[in-house]
Amino acid sequence: MPRFICFLFAIVLSSAPAAQPAFNVFESGIADMQEALESGRVSSVELVEQYLARIAAYDQQGPALNSIVRINPAARDIAEALDAERAERGARSALHGIPILVKDNYNTSTMPTTGGSVALANFVPNANATQVQKLIDAGAIILAKTNLHEYAYGITTVGSLFGQTRNPYDLRRVPGGSSGGTGAAVAANFGAIGLGSDTCGSIRIPSSFNNLIGLRPSKGLSSIYGVMPLSHTQDVAGPLARSAEDLAILLDVVVGFDQRDPATAMMRERAAPGFVDALDTSDVSALRVGKLNIYFDDASGVVVQKLEQALGWYEEQGAEIVEIEIADLGEMLSASTLINQEFQVDLNAYLDEFGSNDMPDLGSIVANGLYHQAIAGVLQRSAAVERDESEYESRVAARNVLRQAVLAIMADQQLDAIVYPTIAQLPVQIGDPQTGSHCSLSANSGLPAISMPVGFSEAGLPVGMELLGGEMADTDLLAMAYAYEQANSPRMPPSVTPPLIDGIAPQAEIRALSIAEQGIALEAIFEYRAVSNELTYTIVSDPAASARLTAVTLAITEQDDAANGVSVHNLLAPELSQSSGSYFMTPQFREAFAEGRVTVRVFAEGLPVTGLSRRV
Repeated sequence: MPRFICFLFAIVLSSAPAAQPAFNVFESGIADMQEALESGRVSSVELVEQYLARIAAYDQQGPALNSIVRINPAARDIAEALDAERAERGARSALHGIPILVKDNYNTSTMPTTGGSVALANFVPNANATQVQKLIDAGAIILAKTNLHEYAYGITTVGSLFGQTRNPYDLRRVPGGSSGGTGAAVAANFGAIGLGSDTCGSIRIPSSFNNLIGLRPSKGLSSIYGVMPLSHTQDVAGPLARSAEDLAILLDVVVGFDQRDPATAMMRERAAPGFVDALDTSDVSALRVGKLNIYFDDASGVVVQKLEQALGWYEEQGAEIVEIEIADLGEMLSASTLINQEFQVDLNAYLDEFGSNDMPDLGSIVANGLYHQAIAGVLQRSAAVERDESEYESRVAARNVLRQAVLAIMADQQLDAIVYPTIAQLPVQIGDPQTGSHCSLSANSGLPAISMPVGFSEAGLPVGMELLGGEMADTDLLAMAYAYEQANSPRMPPSVTPPLIDGIAPQAEIRALSIAEQGIALEAIFEYRAVSNELTYTIVSDPAASARLTAVTLAITEQDDAANGVSVHNLLAPELSQSSGSYFMTPQFREAFAEGRVTVRVFAEGLPVTGLSRRV
């Protein structure tokens, strides 16, 4: 054999079964955790430790999601105290001892609350947000604060303090926003559930992009006191979850009247909604749902396809889907948005109330350039706004016009909900502008809307469907989504954050391939990196070999056909003797690799036209 470049390589083998904990937090629901806590199979300290191990393995290493801003340094001590309390007096609530994640625009009086901005990197508010305090009182453990689009003013989750969060379903893409840190972290199992906020899509869009369920609640159902404002009229706050049941459990804790949030006055005399009790109450066969044509017309083909499949399931159960239009919808939405009018006034009042002495107002933040370039335009415009009270009052009034128009068509058509894509387009590549949001219909009308997962594109990107309901129809919407979830199991965890093995992330799998026949002299090393979704490779052929190579490709075969296969990536181009690179794997490729259906196909002079195939 001619002189040849040799490689040292190793093949990863499993020497013994991996030690697994008695209870694993991976994809575990809150009710399952409570059962395990009550039975003694796990402690809250162990839950905290498992989640912290996952964060350590995957947030700044491996896939490097960059979703966690700060770990609560007291989390372990709090968990230990809650374990002792459980043993002595029992659990306070269904959230007792459960580690949760909180978007970093919710006040936490023992940790900074930054809004994702360097301007507020060390700002510790003088009071907890109402929802945070309710969760603490219920025995929940605030495990960590999550990244967000700076000041919640965008939908791609990038900011000056902590940079860009990545989508765990495709690390090259955005996770949605503004609650993208919460979305990515909950999807990756960094906590049991997470809090987000929604001024115009900031709960629903990251839910859609991260295969989660998220409710934008009716305005006033729960308090926004202590949540850094973008627009107090449009702002709502609440959870993003891996399941409808988890969402319901947390909602039952945080909803209700708060004298510090005037919008919650409607809850003063109203009974609690009872989300958990209402989960299994939807009679799907009796539903009548309005399909909002204009929001389907601008959506990408795969988004429409997944929604049509989901609506097909509802129809199979007996639901009626009818096409609807809302006259002058675009004009009503444009006339009723308030973010530009309210942001500066609201943020300045918030900073004053909660003790931001170093950075007292938006003008100071802008004057000092303490923001990411992604929000430069909106921040500068907001800082320059001198609110016209007449225009402001007109916009406030326009919100009621929109609300009544939506309620009128729902009444006229006898609709239980209006359906449309949560967002018309799939997640964009990081750095590109995200388009397609349908956030305003709920945000500007104050009516509730839920984003529910309904499948994936061929490239493995999640798709969400939004249901908008009538006044205080929050529990009805969640019950509609729960029925679909129970029948279709749409939840699938991201491949880049798998279960830990002995407390650490799975190691790369290395495979070597050597071909020395029919005039071919070629060696290759492949490294399968599940946590970054990459197959890296180095290919070397001997230029002195008798057969002249024309191509070396990576291919996927069918189960019963090892000799052929469809090429998915070029490894070695003509006239080259060596190359290295990486292939970002599709879901189909990962499945084929696991099943042994990935081959290297070598094409060369003197070989059959179909080439020579060898399994990787």
